[in-house]
Amino acid sequence: MSKPKSNLKPKSNNTKTIIVALILCLVCSVLVAAAAVGLKPAQVENARLDRNKNILVAAGLFDPASDTNEDVAERFKDFEVEIVDLNKGNYLDDDALKAVGIDDRNTYDTSQATKNEALSDDLGNNDPASIGRKPKYAKVYVKNDDAGDPEMVVLPIQGYGLWGTIYGFLTLEGDMNTIKGISFYEHKETPGLGARIEEPKWRAMWTGIHSYDESGDVATGVATSGSRENWVDGISGATLTSRGVSNMIQFWLGEQGYKPYLDHVREESGKTLKSTDTQTSQKLTQKETHPVTELASIAPAAHGKEA
Repeated sequence: MSKPKSNLKPKSNNTKTIIVALILCLVCSVLVAAAAVGLKPAQVENARLDRNKNILVAAGLFDPASDTNEDVAERFKDFEVEIVDLNKGNYLDDDALKAVGIDDRNTYDTSQATKNEALSDDLGNNDPASIGRKPKYAKVYVKNDDAGDPEMVVLPIQGYGLWGTIYGFLTLEGDMNTIKGISFYEHKETPGLGARIEEPKWRAMWTGIHSYDESGDVATGVATSGSRENWVDGISGATLTSRGVSNMIQFWLGEQGYKPYLDHVREESGKTLKSTDTQTSQKLTQKETHPVTELASIAPAAHGKEA
């Protein structure tokens, strides 16, 4: 005789389901955390390599089309990392670094320093580059010649473009006046427009022009409409990006930026602005450069923040 079928459904085991889900979440979390920890050294190394590569690009010592990562490591050995007091213009030795709260010159991060009130100054309304706070101490990269004199110096620069902060490097030759090169390694500018600041052809326009005139005033930037001697053509269709780069250059070459340091180095080496050839060849007339954009008038760095 067959048993009657039961109409009762088996009870669902909610507890077991929850336990299995928790175990899966735990396992996945452990795997993700392990991957993050395991990849961290590689990420740090890649960031360091990219930074050094951009420094060499700005110094004219690296060609991305032909050079390798091994070339980066070898060529960067020629540079010394120095920390500069931007207000006084002098280098900080190890004791001075410890006194101001910097443990290691190589790991010092200028961007992080702007978030520390002890290591930065609030620019208030006098902030043409729109960076908010200026670090009191900046990291620079110096390449000396065989006699121990500066052959070139690479200066980190930053300023606000159209959509966000643009980060780059500006290299000056040993006279602390002639621009050797420039590179940009992080920005949020529009592809095909403002992002053209990365193009080698536009960056090459900076090479050979002078930072200062004989009176010591900043004498370069991104030009308004029409060509202007010793200035670089703006990028067509990228007015705000061009203005941002100009303000950035004028800020960091000015009294609020590296000028006290550059004056100090020039004085120590016995050079003057009058000893450099201020009649630079007119690079703005080169036919292969970008067409000039119609820019609004760019105020000098000391005139305050751009609207």
